[in-house]
Amino acid sequence: MKKTVIITGASGGIGSAIADAFALSGHNVVIGYNSSSEKAEALEAKLSGRGCCVARFKADVSCSAQAQSLIDFTKETFGGKYILVNNAGIAQQKLFTDITDGDFDTMMSANVKSVFNCSRAVLPLMIHDKWGRIINISSMWGVCGASCEVHYSASKAAVIGLTKALAKEVGPSGITVNCVAPGLIDTPMNKNLDKDTVSALCEETPVGRIGTPEDVARAVLFLADENSSFITGQTLGVDGGFI
Repeated sequence: MKKTVIITGASGGIGSAIADAFALSGHNVVIGYNSSSEKAEALEAKLSGRGCCVARFKADVSCSAQAQSLIDFTKETFGGKYILVNNAGIAQQKLFTDITDGDFDTMMSANVKSVFNCSRAVLPLMIHDKWGRIINISSMWGVCGASCEVHYSASKAAVIGLTKALAKEVGPSGITVNCVAPGLIDTPMNKNLDKDTVSALCEETPVGRIGTPEDVARAVLFLADENSSFITGQTLGVDGGFI
């Protein structure tokens, strides 16, 4: 049976690669996005042009009502068994002493509450089906922490904790919950890094390069596959051996 994949933040670098991978593998794909309307439209047009079954839906998934609307739209549009990829998120570099209450709250809302909202909204459908996949996108900084990114690192560590706990709770219902923790990936989110910083990070990475969005997408595709049904509560590092 064809499965339906909901991808939040699907108009971004990693999100669009994940949408590509699932759509070209024959899945129904819902492109979830918030502010990047033009990119979402372009992605939908590209995949539709290739004969893929795709639809897009605008939602700020840090808002529980909008997250629920995304899931309701998915059910009405495609149905089927569901795979949720919680990819939406933001990053910010700041000295710890400069982080404001607003910075912290915004980071937690975008990176953690969005995962909570979408997972809570889709789980009744998965529990009914006795099958489901939830794949959360964290970061290697959620594993080891990053200087000048304390609130970002904390939010991504929270995603890992949520993943481990939820996996134990919903495993008896045939649902797996896993996490992907990318390293430095060549996306617009990292365009603010200067060449020296990127070079230094590449030198610290055993494989000697930064990652691509496709590297992350392949890991997500693997965790969604039937052959990974005995893998749950895990954090898969896609970081070139950095950690």
